[in-house]
Amino acid sequence: MTRFFHKITRSIVAAATIVAAAMGLYSCSLVNDDLDPCPQGVVLRFVYDYNMEFANAFPPQVDCLTLLVYDQAGNYVKTVTETSSVLADENWRMTIDLPAGQKYHFVAYGGLECSKSSFHFVNTPAAGSSLTSLQVAMDANCIGADPGVDLHPLFFGDLDLAIPANALDYVEATVYMLRDTNSIRILLENVDGTPVNPADFNFAITADNTLMAYNNDVVPTPEGITYSPWVTGQNSVGSTDKGDLVTLAYAEFSVARLIDEAPVRLNITNANTGLKVLSIPLVNYLLLLKSERYKNMPAQEYLDRENHWDIILFLQEGKWLDTHIVINDWTVRINNAEL
Repeated sequence: MTRFFHKITRSIVAAATIVAAAMGLYSCSLVNDDLDPCPQGVVLRFVYDYNMEFANAFPPQVDCLTLLVYDQAGNYVKTVTETSSVLADENWRMTIDLPAGQKYHFVAYGGLECSKSSFHFVNTPAAGSSLTSLQVAMDANCIGADPGVDLHPLFFGDLDLAIPANALDYVEATVYMLRDTNSIRILLENVDGTPVNPADFNFAITADNTLMAYNNDVVPTPEGITYSPWVTGQNSVGSTDKGDLVTLAYAEFSVARLIDEAPVRLNITNANTGLKVLSIPLVNYLLLLKSERYKNMPAQEYLDRENHWDIILFLQEGKWLDTHIVINDWTVRINNAEL
């Protein structure tokens, strides 16, 4: 009898739950009647795990957010921004009201709306503008600056999403981001242990990556760019067997997105004589350090996931010892110095 009573009770509770859920579903209306309209739109989460840690770093790294909404024909719909501290909350979501029964394309930029931003819209998206006309460019005061500029981090993400015509609530989705800015730290060390003075060298990186299209592709420009280091200095890393302090020179660059096979070069010259110390295709060398555990990872994915590069170049009698290089703690033996 007791077991029968418990069975009946569970059935009543289950039925009540179903009825309550049904009432909840129809507590809003998609037609004109006395009920409140159903909430329609999207609830978006933003994730930046396109890094070598494969972990979400959006909350600590993205300090402002711009979201552009386009319809399925690529016509501009609206812009939504967020610059408050809620971005640091892993549980934060962006809620946007949008008509149901349509497909949308979302484009997100992190770091564009901040006061310290280093990038801007070429033409501010507005009514009448199209998705394909969307472009983001580096600020003019950052291009060719000497000393260089420590670029404010820039992130990009996009998403295609449909809101069903019979949607009774917001559609939830995730926008995945990637980082478009890199830190490159060059260190020069003499193989005999004698100190290296950064004032004895001129450092430069030449590239063409200051303009990005609506899909984050890099758009060639007539001018290109020459990056100068935003900081130079010296660091000591220990002593030689004779007890002499080993002092390295360093130069740190902040550059935009690196593209596989793009003609990006690192150039170092002797500041006193003007003679070339080295000139290397930088992207090719960065790809040399890709570990075997990532051998199946495409080159562009690796360049986009990694955003901090430490490169140690060894000098012998003021010239680059071009058979030995250390990148991000990986020692690479160069068999073809003309790579």
